[in-house]
Amino acid sequence: MDVSLRPAVATDIEWLVELRADVLRADLERLGRFDDGRVRERMRAGFRPEWTRIIVVDGADAGCITTRPDGETRWIEHFYIPASLQGRGIGGSVLESVIAEPHEGPTRLNVLRGSAARRLYERHGFALDSEDDVDVWLTLRPGA
Repeated sequence: MDVSLRPAVATDIEWLVELRADVLRADLERLGRFDDGRVRERMRAGFRPEWTRIIVVDGADAGCITTRPDGETRWIEHFYIPASLQGRGIGGSVLESVIAEPHEGPTRLNVLRGSAARRLYERHGFALDSEDDVDVWLTLRPGA
């Protein structure tokens, strides 16, 4: 399986909106938080092509990851891979690639409480910062 990243472009937004809704639906429904309109609007509002890369699997656009700078912190956001491709090492490969990019400060992210994705992040050195009824915040410190 060939996995690569390409820069996002503005026209990617519509399929990314649907990808986000599909990937998050089960976890948001489990938490009693799924709102069909809001899940899509949050992607539209947060989409910045200059910070987003499209995950390409065997030549086809398959997912996305955003790395947003915030002072010394690098935030990983909008990291979505469709369920049909999960469990094949794609997420780990992409995450390793992003973590390996030059960055001096911490890398942070949040994941929905109870999401299987949390195990992926913890395997790559992310540690718990805080959590609430919906979100879990994790940080990877330099040198960890």
